[in-house]
Amino acid sequence: MPEALTLTIDGRDVSIAPGSSVAAAIAVAARERHAALVTRRSVDGAPRGPLCGMGICQECRVVVDGVPHRLACQTICAPGMRVVTGNAAP
Repeated sequence: MPEALTLTIDGRDVSIAPGSSVAAAIAVAARERHAALVTRRSVDGAPRGPLCGMGICQECRVVVDGVPHRLACQTICAPGMRVVTGNAAP
């Protein structure tokens, strides 16, 4: 089994298997915190999360390494990657 890699999601380190999507890493982080799976917030503040898993719905948009509107379901995790979701403190 390949060694896990570590990335940061909303300021917390998350370990995940190489080749995993950012959406999967966010799900792992949410599960570890017993929290809701949230990738972004709607214009009126409602939590949104991955829906289609193939990049069509655009609900999984996050900030990756300072680049906004990256699709978490289509972005592969990289060591040291920094992800900011709709759960990040303002």
